[in-house]
Amino acid sequence: MRTGMRKGPEIWLRGPVTPEPGLPEPAHAHAAARRFSWVGTHGGAGVSTLAAVYGGHDSGRSWPGPGDPPSVLLVARTHATGLDRVAGVVELFRRGQAPPGLDLDAVVLVADAPGRLPRPLAQRVRSLESVIDVYRVPWVTSWRLGEPGHPPRETEALARLTGAAR
Repeated sequence: MRTGMRKGPEIWLRGPVTPEPGLPEPAHAHAAARRFSWVGTHGGAGVSTLAAVYGGHDSGRSWPGPGDPPSVLLVARTHATGLDRVAGVVELFRRGQAPPGLDLDAVVLVADAPGRLPRPLAQRVRSLESVIDVYRVPWVTSWRLGEPGHPPRETEALARLTGAAR
């Protein structure tokens, strides 16, 4: 092991744990899917499309209201302005300056164009990923044409998070 590297905790695997017959099931066994509020960090981020495809509350560019789900998914495009804006809002949450009662669950980055990100933008995405969970949504031509359809295969983890997985 190199100097300065920390070793993580040991984890012992013992296989699946099955409940004993006659004991009640844990409370989370029948928990409802968590609901989210999609919050755009700039205009054109894709909040309405994501809410239509994955479910949840479309907050537009506003904070969720009192009756809306307090779990927030911040949305931004992968261009420089979008990454600047989302990083600024993540920092608001980190400093405790977001409205009370809201929980920042993750950042959702929607491709601003087909293809790979240029290296400087990819580095900024990695920087965001070092402080919060980031879900990436690829360019979807049918969405551009106003045909939301089903979540793209590449977004399976986001679909599971939001309960949109079938």
